[in-house]
Amino acid sequence: MHITDMVMHVDNLLGENTRRNIEKALTARQGVVHAHFNERRPHLMLVSYDTDRTSSFEVLAQMMVQQVRAERVG
Repeated sequence: MHITDMVMHVDNLLGENTRRNIEKALTARQGVVHAHFNERRPHLMLVSYDTDRTSSFEVLAQMMVQQVRAERVG
């Protein structure tokens, strides 16, 4: 198991319920350990994932499935 973190910038303006639903959807994905929006900066999201089971590209693709535009910033 190799856990890494990435920060995503979300382009869409999302309400709190939508952000929580996205967190749940990402966390349910295989290999994603944790997904959480920053409360002070709701356009930023931290995702921790196991690089043996998924990739940052797959996480970003899942964001697109949620109809959310995002890019990796760190």
